[in-house]
Amino acid sequence: MGDHMHRVGVVGIGNMGSGLAKNLMASGYTTTGFDLIPERMQAFADMGGIATEGQVAVGQNSDAVFVMVMNGDQAKSIILGDDGLINHMPPGGVILLTATIKPSEAVEIGEAMQGSGIHLIDSPVSGGYPGAQSGTLTLMAAGMPEVLDQYVAVMQAVSATIHRVGTSAGQGQTVKACLQSLIGSIFSATFEAAVLAAKAGVSGEVLHNVVSTSSAGCGVANTALENIIDRRFEGTGSHINTMHKDLTIALNLGEQLGVPLHTAATAMQLFHAGKTKYPNGDNWVVTRVLEDIVGAELHR
Repeated sequence: MGDHMHRVGVVGIGNMGSGLAKNLMASGYTTTGFDLIPERMQAFADMGGIATEGQVAVGQNSDAVFVMVMNGDQAKSIILGDDGLINHMPPGGVILLTATIKPSEAVEIGEAMQGSGIHLIDSPVSGGYPGAQSGTLTLMAAGMPEVLDQYVAVMQAVSATIHRVGTSAGQGQTVKACLQSLIGSIFSATFEAAVLAAKAGVSGEVLHNVVSTSSAGCGVANTALENIIDRRFEGTGSHINTMHKDLTIALNLGEQLGVPLHTAATAMQLFHAGKTKYPNGDNWVVTRVLEDIVGAELHR
């Protein structure tokens, strides 16, 4: 691969996209980017990125573009519209759909890209804000083997673990939906346990120490408890909107397939409550909704 392959782009430079961009630059890639929010563009430029006026310029200057937006409608317009990436990228380039959207939406995008000369890797990620910033994300990548082989170095720049989960669009999103049904459920169970401890008079330090050294201790539960007992409910890089959206995607898939998701459904309703009452909060703010009901708070 010559220098030609050292041009990458990122559309959507928020909590996740800024981490992608940082690690792509650290790996020596010339990185062009676009985001609708001026502050994000400024931060990206300060980091050494080439800020542009829109996705057209990103496409024209990139052989591989990461699309890290919030939802399927945004992904479709960025990839498929008149100003879409497929109409402006060099032939043989690749779009890495790292945003989490509905599997059915990824299938639509894949079908619409047939014959465009641009490849698609459907690869949602796991690891959240810390994983994005540190370049240690887990990728759930679906694409043709030869395309995955060709762009493995670009993926390794942002990831510690790359799973090949399928060959067609939608398969990456499907695996992510299954994962998020579990992660959302672990979160909500942790929030409930925290409030039970608070009301019973158990200290946050004790609960955290016990959980984190038990078989229930995992990254999801431990991080949630740390943020709860230190009362960090905003600005931790895990805005409630993202997990709430992911749970709606998982439940939508369950609805399509006729699979009951009792626990994930309860988690989604708890996230619904948290998102409505504390719209600027992060995932752990759901705990405050329950704390308000019982009149007790868990502190360290």
